[in-house]
Amino acid sequence: MSLSFLTESLHLVPGLGPRKIEALEAAGVRTIRDLLHYYPRRYLDRSTVTPIGSLTAEGGTVTVVGTVRAAGMVPGRGKMRYEVRLQDDSSGTLKGVWFRGLRWISRLFKPGDRVAFHGKVQQFGRTFSMTHPDFDQLDTDSANLDTGRIIALYPGGAALEKAGLTSRTFRRHVYRLFKEHGLELEDAFPAWLRDEYTLIDGRVALRAVHFPKSQSELGHARERLKFEEFFYLQLLLALTKQTRQKVAGPRLGPPRGEGSFLHRFLHEVLPFTFTGAQTRTLDDILRDVQTGLQMNRLVQGDVGSGKTVVAVAALLHALDYGYQGAFMAPTEILAEQHHANLRKYLEPLGVEVRVLLGGQRKALRTEILEDLATGNAHIAVGTHAVIQEGVAFEALGMAIVDEQHRFGVMQRADLFAKGANPHMLLMTATPIPRSLAMTLYGDLDVSVMDERPAGRKPIKTLLRTEKRRGEVYQFIREQLREGRQTYVVYPLVEESEKLDLKDAENGFEQLTEEFRAYRVDLIHGRMLPYEKEEAMERFKEGETDILVSTTVIEVGVDVPNASVMLIEHAERFGLSQLHQLRGRVGRGEHQSTCILMADYKRSAEGEQRLNAMVATDDGFKISELDLEIRGAGDFFGTRQSGLPDLKIGDLTQDLDILQRARHAAFALLERDPRLTAPEHAALRAYYERYYSKRNLGYARVG
Repeated sequence: MSLSFLTESLHLVPGLGPRKIEALEAAGVRTIRDLLHYYPRRYLDRSTVTPIGSLTAEGGTVTVVGTVRAAGMVPGRGKMRYEVRLQDDSSGTLKGVWFRGLRWISRLFKPGDRVAFHGKVQQFGRTFSMTHPDFDQLDTDSANLDTGRIIALYPGGAALEKAGLTSRTFRRHVYRLFKEHGLELEDAFPAWLRDEYTLIDGRVALRAVHFPKSQSELGHARERLKFEEFFYLQLLLALTKQTRQKVAGPRLGPPRGEGSFLHRFLHEVLPFTFTGAQTRTLDDILRDVQTGLQMNRLVQGDVGSGKTVVAVAALLHALDYGYQGAFMAPTEILAEQHHANLRKYLEPLGVEVRVLLGGQRKALRTEILEDLATGNAHIAVGTHAVIQEGVAFEALGMAIVDEQHRFGVMQRADLFAKGANPHMLLMTATPIPRSLAMTLYGDLDVSVMDERPAGRKPIKTLLRTEKRRGEVYQFIREQLREGRQTYVVYPLVEESEKLDLKDAENGFEQLTEEFRAYRVDLIHGRMLPYEKEEAMERFKEGETDILVSTTVIEVGVDVPNASVMLIEHAERFGLSQLHQLRGRVGRGEHQSTCILMADYKRSAEGEQRLNAMVATDDGFKISELDLEIRGAGDFFGTRQSGLPDLKIGDLTQDLDILQRARHAAFALLERDPRLTAPEHAALRAYYERYYSKRNLGYARVG
C-alpha cells in the first residue's frame, strides 16, 4: 500500500470534521492506515440475527434488529432508568434498559429508528429485555437484511458516539474513502508470496473486511489480514534473529574432563543425575557456545523441572574456559535465593560467587566491583543491574536471565547489547503456549524441559470454601506435627500494595492466634530487602512453621520441607499465577498439597480457573487455558512487551495462520536476506515504516 497515502492524516477522509477527528485520534486512529485497520467487531446478516418472536429465556447472547416504537425515562425504586422498546418483523417486542449514562443515551434513540441490539436476553414474565446492550443504529440500506448484505459493526464507545461516529457513519466515511482514494492503495506483498500462500490481494482484503459481498469473501479477507499482521511481526523476529546470528561470542570448546568445574559439579557435587530433558538442554547449550557466535537460547520449563542446575552447569563450562558469569533475577529476593543456592553448589569447587544488591554498604559494593573487574570473583548474582553501567567484568562469558518474561522485549534488547557479547541463556518457569512463544520469543532458540526430576511427587490440589476452613486448619496441624511447613498466601487486591498488606497482616494475626503452638511469620513487598531476606532465611532454616505472604514468594523460593500451600481468595488470582504459587511446594521428598480457598460466589471465569487447577498440574496445559481465558494482550503483560498490538489476529484461535506466516517470513529472508530485490521494495518500505522502528530499532533490515 502506498506509504505516502497511508501516512496521510484523517483530514483527507471525506466528510470527517474536526470533532470526529479529535475523537478518533483519542481512540488511537490518527492516519488513513489506522482508519483502514479499525476493523469491524462483528457483522450482521440474516444468519446472525435472531427474530425477537423466537427468543427464549435461555437464548443467551444474541443479536436482534428492529424499529424503535417507544423510548423514554421510566421511574422505579428510587432511581430512573431509560427504556427503548424495539419491535421487528416477527411482531416480537424487546426492551433495551439502561441505568447509567442516561443523559447521553436518552439523546440517541427516537421512534422510527432502525437499530441492532446485541446482548444477553433476560425474561421477566412475558417481557424480554437486554440490560445495557451493545447497539448500532442502522441506515436505510441495512434495514432490510433479507437482501443478503453483510453489515459491518464497529467498536464504539461513548466518546466516539458522542462525536457522531456510529457504525453507520463509520461505514459511510470508509466507503467514501475507498471510492475517492482506492486507486492510491497498493499491495506490499509480492505476487510470489500471495500465490505460494494462497492469499487474496491486500487491497481487496481491506475493502472486503469493511464491505464484504459474501461470507466466503469475508473469510478470505480476514485470513489475508491476519496473515499479514502475523507476517510482519514474524519478519521482525526473523530479522532480529538473523542479526544476532552474525554476532561473535566467546568461543568455548567441548566439555573438559576430570578436574574441570563442570565434570566435578555433575559427578561429585550433585546428589542426583540429570533427567533426559536436562541433558538435552545442556547439550543444546554446549553445542551453541562452540560455534564462535553469541548464544541466544531460552530454556522453558515448568516449575520444579530443574532449570537452575542446568544454568549452573552452563556457567561452570564458561569458567572452565577462563570466563566469568552473571546470574540475573527480576527481584532482589530471588537474587538472594539464587546466591544462596549457587554458594551451596559451588563453594566446594572453590568458585567465588558474589551478590550485588541495591542497599549494600558502599565499602562492600566497592570491594565486590573490584573483585569482578580483576577476575577474583567468578560469578555475580543480582537483578539485571549486574550487567548495567558501572559494573565491569574482567571477562564476562555467560549471562543467565531468570524469569525472562518479566524483563520484556526491550530490556532483553538492552541485555544483548552489554559487554563483550556474552552468551545469553534466558530461563522461564512460566510455560508459554506455542503460539505466544513464537510471538514473544521467535527471535530465540528454545529448549523445552518437560520432565520432573526423579522422586518428585505430583502435588495434590484441593478446592475448598469457607465452611470447610476448620477441616483445612486441621490438615495443616497434622502436617506441622509431622515436621512439615506451610505457606499461606494472600492476593494482591485491586493492584493496591496498601490493601494487599492489610489483608496479609490481618491473616497473620488470625493465624498467629489459631496456631499458637507454632511459629508464624510474615513477609510482604513493602518490607526492606534485609527484612524479607531474614524472614525467608528463618523459614528455610525451619525456625518458622507457617509463612504468611503476599505474592512476593510467587517464583523462585525453594524450601523442600514446605508441604502445604494455602492460597486465600484463590478466585482473585490468575491461572498461571496460581500454578506458580503451587510450584513453591512439592520440591522435596514429602507429599505436598495445594489448597485453594475460594469465595462461594465466584464468576464463571473464576470457576473455570479453579477447576483447571484441580484437574491438572501440567503447566503447559494450564498456560494454554490461561491464554484462552485472558487473551494474548494480558498474558504475562505482553501489552508492555514492546511488540506491536494485534488488531485482527488472535493467538488463541489462529495458530495455523501464525505458523504459515512465520514460515513465509523466514522463507523470504532465505530468498532475499537484505530485501534488496525490486519485487520486495514495497514490502521492505512498509516493514521499515511500521515495524522496525516500533521500539525495536535493532531489527532494521540490513
